[in-house]
Amino acid sequence: MKSDRLLSILLLLQTRGRVPAPELAERLEVSVRTIYRDIEALSASGVPVYAERGRHGGIELLAGFRTDVTGLTADESRALFILAAQGAHAALGLDAALGSALRKVMAALPAPHRPAAEATSRRVLVDATRWKGGPQASVDLDVLQDAVFADRRLRLRYRHSGQREPRTYTVDPYGLVSKAGVWYLVADRRGRPRLFRADRVRTATVLDDPVRRRPGVELADAWEALRREVEERPGGIDVVVRVRRDRLDLFLRLMASSLTELPEGDGEDDGGGDWVTARLSLGVVGEARQLLQFSDRVEVLSPPEVREELLRAAASVTGLYQRVGDGLA
Repeated sequence: MKSDRLLSILLLLQTRGRVPAPELAERLEVSVRTIYRDIEALSASGVPVYAERGRHGGIELLAGFRTDVTGLTADESRALFILAAQGAHAALGLDAALGSALRKVMAALPAPHRPAAEATSRRVLVDATRWKGGPQASVDLDVLQDAVFADRRLRLRYRHSGQREPRTYTVDPYGLVSKAGVWYLVADRRGRPRLFRADRVRTATVLDDPVRRRPGVELADAWEALRREVEERPGGIDVVVRVRRDRLDLFLRLMASSLTELPEGDGEDDGGGDWVTARLSLGVVGEARQLLQFSDRVEVLSPPEVREELLRAAASVTGLYQRVGDGLA
């Protein structure tokens, strides 16, 4: 609608200052001619907006002009308050700022939209952490944020999974990503994208050198490439298991990230027996040890090497308790 487009132009100019007409046209998906007609309409309605021609020209508002109109619809208002429930702002130290911003937004909302926005904050809760994920390691994102926003290189002392000693890297950060409650630093190392879990960063130092990102690559681009690399990584071990129905719900929650095929015959009216079959994909054989938490409620059918791994793990635990018992006797 034209009214929505006019409001979008007004808010963009108020936020950005001078903006070239072709950029406005691209963002609003209209022609440059339409943008100039919209500018005339804004000017005719009393908005002090003007255009300057030339190489460094553009469209901007008269210096000092501000509007308090938010233009938020009911759905947009709800979306903002759901965003506030996600909790990522807490790790970034922005709790107080977000609360203050939302109070200002609430005051600026059209009166009919305020009850819906207030109800959303009470009726919708987004918890990004996984079930029984255990206590999260404390993460200090301050230095990582400083490097990201200052466009500076970082020197990290970073401990990889399965290694005791940290290694040193000099990286070019794109930004921070929170996925399922875990923070990651997305950065280039020697011109190649890398993921660093923030809770494995032992020390971080912001360098004086400016960041050296690949031309035209933004955080979303680098993250998408890394995400695909992780999700499409070949070489997984296919594991077939049987699960007792009385532990199926718990199994599905805890093993969701490894499931490649939903259990066969897990419907309420399928008339099946006490067991259902599921398929998992594990990175290495050792990951199968997590199945021991289900005791005799999960049985590995294949492959043989996974069954053998669980037998070895169970034997080592049994031996440990036997030694402890002998010592107490």
